[in-house]
Amino acid sequence: MNDTSAPPAPRPGTPSRLRAINDRAALDLLLAHGPLSRTRIGSLTGLSKPTASQLLARLEAAGLVVPVGTTVGGPGPNAQLYQVNPAAGYVAGLDVTPGQTRFAVADITGRTIAEHLLPTPGRQAAGTVERIADGLAATLEKAGLSPGSLTGIAIGTPGALDPQSQKLRYAAHLPGWHSGGLLDRLTEALGAPVAIENDVNLAAVAEQALGSAQGCSDFVLLWAEEGIGAAIVLGGRLHRGHTGGAGEVGYMPVPGAPVIRNVRRENSGGFQELAGATGVLALARQHGLSARSAGAAIGKALATPGAGDAFLTVLAERLATGLAAIVAVIDPELVVLSGGIPTAGGARLRDLVQEQLTGLAVPRPRLLSSTVPGSPVLHGALQRALGAAREQVFTTD
Repeated sequence: MNDTSAPPAPRPGTPSRLRAINDRAALDLLLAHGPLSRTRIGSLTGLSKPTASQLLARLEAAGLVVPVGTTVGGPGPNAQLYQVNPAAGYVAGLDVTPGQTRFAVADITGRTIAEHLLPTPGRQAAGTVERIADGLAATLEKAGLSPGSLTGIAIGTPGALDPQSQKLRYAAHLPGWHSGGLLDRLTEALGAPVAIENDVNLAAVAEQALGSAQGCSDFVLLWAEEGIGAAIVLGGRLHRGHTGGAGEVGYMPVPGAPVIRNVRRENSGGFQELAGATGVLALARQHGLSARSAGAAIGKALATPGAGDAFLTVLAERLATGLAAIVAVIDPELVVLSGGIPTAGGARLRDLVQEQLTGLAVPRPRLLSSTVPGSPVLHGALQRALGAAREQVFTTD
């Protein structure tokens, strides 16, 4: 009897499809390794020298690679080196908070060529699209690029964009970002496709590409700053949840904090109350450590034996309590601590959290500090935009 349930045999790739696959493989190698010769590209891809030569000629004609000098010091004649053409495309990344917006523009290789900071006076709710357009125009001017130069834009915000309604959820504290049609209006005003992504998710994207989570396909990033949030990466992909709200762990009830009803209206929850900036400052005052910010309080604690040690122990227990609930469900290989509070606490706070977590949860993931410099959200926004832009620009089929 014939087995009609068997999948059809795969069809061989067409020559144009195979060329496109080889082209993309070569471009990815050039991004990863920097300038390479025809011989080296052939060696890394398994292509013959004539095929590698045809490939490079094709990519150079398309404006995707450029020659950048020759090899020196080796046996035989010097070989021509090629790199990805930085001018093949440009992207922008934005990190939006209630008080300010950071902008950055990068070329297709990922090199940042301009940054700009735009404060939001009085946390204005009106004119959001116009302010973003003005800030991006100023960044492009710094980069020496004309309007319309961008292939893609990624914007990191608190909360998450609901994939059904296209409205921002979980971010009542971000005025001006909740109106209907915002994504379409931004795309029209900025002159390029726009993606809006949760800021903590973008921090995880940056960590996976540039930081402590490189090579790790299952990890959780815990962000602790003014607010508390988490990003979940499973099988190498972000897990966003049905409404985009996966990782909004600040709303999570935890032992030691009052149970908060109507958490969305209050824009807070148990974990946020315990380990967010306001809770950290209150805890510091209880231990006689007066400071103007959570980071300053932690810095003072690190330099204050006795009271500082007690404060750090309680803070680590609070962070570990929330993490225990997360890792019990996710069982990740790795947890990355990021944001202002873990950064201020450094290795000392991280080790205390690891010690506390070991006693609170059965899964025992590695705990590492973020190693992404500057703004992880901004770096993640650029990485998000670069991924989409490269799919478009590097398509040669």
